[in-house]
Amino acid sequence: MKFCSSCGQALVSAVPPGEDRARACCPACGAVHYQNPKTVVGCLVEHEDRLLLCRRGIEPARGRWTLPAGFLELEESLPEGAARETREEACAEVEVLAPHAVFDLLHIGQIYTLFRARLLRPEVAAGPESLEVRWFERSELPFGELAFPVIHFALERYLDDQRSGGPRLHQGVLRWNGQGSRFDAHNYALEGYRAWPLARPPLT
Repeated sequence: MKFCSSCGQALVSAVPPGEDRARACCPACGAVHYQNPKTVVGCLVEHEDRLLLCRRGIEPARGRWTLPAGFLELEESLPEGAARETREEACAEVEVLAPHAVFDLLHIGQIYTLFRARLLRPEVAAGPESLEVRWFERSELPFGELAFPVIHFALERYLDDQRSGGPRLHQGVLRWNGQGSRFDAHNYALEGYRAWPLARPPLT
């Protein structure tokens, strides 16, 4: 923010009394404008041992593959938002079954929460922000054509779960090394990683 939404005065960066970090402060009316992380929600939609991916039709990363996901809206729970984004991007009606991963992306102020989900109807199609949707076998997931590093790490953990014999809740900080492209998963490390076993959700 550059200007106060209360009075229009130019904002300054200052530490308000009783706080421990700089905020966007208005020197005229005294308003403090807080900026907090944004929450992104989405689904790993499983059907007959395949995953549903969308080819992005918008920037950034237009033309690359991703899970159906997007920003959480006000007055919306995490599962509700994940189901809505899946409906909007893949025209897929799903039942959210269990959490899959929570990744903190500190360099862009985002928290990604991804869920496993079950398809309720067989019809899927590209939504307004997708060029196409496609079901992928586990062995053919397009790691070289993924839109975002967080999707790369989420799918790697998904395959780890398949090999280990059960779903887990994965959590960690996805940290960019500050060098190279922010869209290249090789420039990231998953720090503070933890995983908790979950009961296997029924998929049919």
